[in-house]
Amino acid sequence: MACPRNSITYNGSLCACAPGYLLNQTSKSCDLFRANASISTSSGVDYYSLSFPESVLAFDSIKKFTQSQAVFLEATVVILLCWFFFCFFMRFMKLGDGNTLWFQIRWWISRLDVCFATRHWLEDQKVVRKRKTELGGTLSIASWILFSGLFSALLYQIIAKRTIEVHNVKATNAPDLLSFSNDMEFNITTISSMSCANLRNLGNLVSGNPGLVDYKTTPLSKFVNFSCFNTSHGPTISLRCNSCQLNQDSIFISWEFVDLPNSPATAVGFQFNLSSKPHASKKHMSFVSGILGNGSSSDVRPVTFRGTDSNLLQFNLFPRMYHHLHDLRLIQPLFHDFVPGSYFSEASQLQESLQNSRGLINTTVYLNFLSAYVIEVDKQSIMGPVSFLAEVGGLYCISVGIFYYFLVQFEYRAKRLRNEDCILREIRNRCKAKKRWDKVRKYVRYRWACKALDEDDNYKNGTNCTGCLHRSSGSLHSKTSRRHHSMATTGFNQKTNLSSEENTTSEVGQVQLMKTYTVDDGKQHTIGSDVGNTSQPKMYSVNGGETIPPPPVLEFEAGAEICIADVQKHLMHLYNYNVMMRENLVATQSLLNSLANKSSYAT
Repeated sequence: MACPRNSITYNGSLCACAPGYLLNQTSKSCDLFRANASISTSSGVDYYSLSFPESVLAFDSIKKFTQSQAVFLEATVVILLCWFFFCFFMRFMKLGDGNTLWFQIRWWISRLDVCFATRHWLEDQKVVRKRKTELGGTLSIASWILFSGLFSALLYQIIAKRTIEVHNVKATNAPDLLSFSNDMEFNITTISSMSCANLRNLGNLVSGNPGLVDYKTTPLSKFVNFSCFNTSHGPTISLRCNSCQLNQDSIFISWEFVDLPNSPATAVGFQFNLSSKPHASKKHMSFVSGILGNGSSSDVRPVTFRGTDSNLLQFNLFPRMYHHLHDLRLIQPLFHDFVPGSYFSEASQLQESLQNSRGLINTTVYLNFLSAYVIEVDKQSIMGPVSFLAEVGGLYCISVGIFYYFLVQFEYRAKRLRNEDCILREIRNRCKAKKRWDKVRKYVRYRWACKALDEDDNYKNGTNCTGCLHRSSGSLHSKTSRRHHSMATTGFNQKTNLSSEENTTSEVGQVQLMKTYTVDDGKQHTIGSDVGNTSQPKMYSVNGGETIPPPPVLEFEAGAEICIADVQKHLMHLYNYNVMMRENLVATQSLLNSLANKSSYAT
């Protein structure tokens, strides 16, 4: 069969991938391997200033969309610009008669003036009055938008900001080290096309430093449970131990992979994952993980690992004690260094090594347990309730102060803006008055059958009720005369009803009061008054001695509009005058009757 692309041949008919290329079992082709240089590390303890339940606020999901405070600040700036553009656009819309949509929007913008309603331009010796303007409403909402954005950024900082870690390095003794009882797991994957069948010489653990008295080799099974399993990336060596007691500072664990028929010992990188968690509590787990390729950061050439020199993966184990978590004891693994062993970057060199059947890959894991010291970790909260309220108050003052400065500058430079609220209020008051007058007009039209108000066109053209009142004076006069006659015949007890009828009348014309009296001389004396002629009131006398007061003066000007209240007041005066005249008429009639009786007796 033909060899896949990006491969080399050895021993005549066998195929192997070129240096840095890995065989893809799915596509049966050699793909270039690129290692991710990032190393992931977690201490197992989160330092959020405020801890929220996961069901209430999943902060990790928020961090996916908001990586920093800049997101909140940028969103605040965008909303501010949109608000200013909207208000600037509305300033060019005509107000009209107060019934348009643009007027309603601009009116409600002025009603939003909640921050600067009593801080507008004031001249000297003027009392402070509360007034709301469009500019004040625009800047008030802008100040609240800015405050909301800054407050959101503050909350993000409070939630995301880790508390200050106070580290104290303490020298250890034997009891301190024995208290660190962690469950540890080491997974080292050799990224290759090999399987666990290529594995050899895994089973010994070397502790101590070579050449010193503490250097010794012991079976690996006494300390950890080890196994090998195949993955899609290659064979994985798994080392697990429960309640590990690390007594040595330096621990070496080695293994190797050898050539098998049709499966040479080659690798393009290593993947590791080391984790540690307390034996009594499974809540906290510290780990370090990553993928290793070329050992040199400056040399980016793809390589294939193969040869007698061992590939060294060095890790440091830090014992940590967390006082703020009930003296939690946790071992923190950290990746320290990768020292590559034998490798090939040229295809000819790899081809020559593959033709030698004694090829192998040596791998050594070096664990450096820093047992001389224990790192004591504690946290200090830098955000208390007083400081939080101080920061919130400072943000509010900054937000309002910035736009108050703009308000003062605008009103100082543009005098029209100092009293711009008058225009909107006048239009709105005029619109309300028009609606209320329309109600009064309808009431008068249906109550007194005012013909001049029947047509809506006359109202639109400016026709008022004055002409209607003058034109209907005759009918009102006849109605008034009939009411007076009815009152005289039915008696004085109906004065209250008549008063209510007269008070509701909205118009009075030129009413003439004519009264006739008969005295002993047999002549008729007529008392009359022209109410419309108010310039020269006259006095009339009866029997040469008694004086009858003139009727009340009606203060009406020709062509002027009249008010319902004035009409009611004058009608009340006329009513009282009419009652007085009736009483005099009754007294005079009684006198005449008595005189007639005396004359009959005398005859």
